[in-house]
Amino acid sequence: MRQLPPLSALRSFDATARLGSVTRAAEELSRTHGAVSRQIRSLQDHLGVPLFDKAGAGLRLNAQGQALQAVVSEALDRLEQGWRRVRDEARGPGVHVACSATFATRWLAPRLADFYRAHPEIRVRLSMTSAREMRDEGADLVIAWDWKAFPAADQARAIPLAPVAFGPVCAPGYPIDDVLGADIVVPCRIAHDFTSSAWDQWRDATGRRVAGATEISFPHTHLCIEAALTGLGVALVEQRLIAAELADGRLRAPCGFAPFPQGLVAIPSGERYQSASAGLFIDWLATALTAG
Repeated sequence: MRQLPPLSALRSFDATARLGSVTRAAEELSRTHGAVSRQIRSLQDHLGVPLFDKAGAGLRLNAQGQALQAVVSEALDRLEQGWRRVRDEARGPGVHVACSATFATRWLAPRLADFYRAHPEIRVRLSMTSAREMRDEGADLVIAWDWKAFPAADQARAIPLAPVAFGPVCAPGYPIDDVLGADIVVPCRIAHDFTSSAWDQWRDATGRRVAGATEISFPHTHLCIEAALTGLGVALVEQRLIAAELADGRLRAPCGFAPFPQGLVAIPSGERYQSASAGLFIDWLATALTAG
């Protein structure tokens, strides 16, 4: 017989530990503040030691709480991954793909019909997220270009898909000095909140530097693109994501596009072997990316 506290108490503890607040934990769990507080008190009574210290208006894990959090977080992650795996397998062949919202909406989703025509028996589930949140959230595959920031174990599993090439883009008529050597001065440079190394990588690849009198940043690439379209500044974007805007003249790339060394990859989940469905999707994706 297992001697464990209720799962609801462990979830309340985990949420409070992550968020540092009973109120925020209650909001995340869709429970009342009192219910979460009672669960945590019950857990502490069961252990016979406190798990939190007061930290201003919030809570901070003490040594015992940190030790328990490490165990509970890993156990809940594995439980969630196992649940999703069984659920997905029960629904039939499928592949769960996590990628950036911009890549999903601008490139992948418009081409999924081709994959379904080739493999009508395989169901594709997309999780769209920001670069900051790009990680294995129960997905079979994570698609990313900025994967050198991932843990070493993820990097070791990376499967190359296609090269990537980035270039500064702006609206027609935007004042950009694209002829005077290595330093290009613009009124405003547009950056990405969570892939801030992209401009540095472009500089390393080209030997040129874009400097803005001001700089603004956004958490998603599609917001950077929209800002460039409105004439707000110069954004650095992968060429596939703006093919339509370049073709119809809504954006221009005065410096062209430079390949980045790491390329786009698929990273299989560490919790699952590469399924046949995932393998077929990777093969199709690599072919489609090469075709444009």
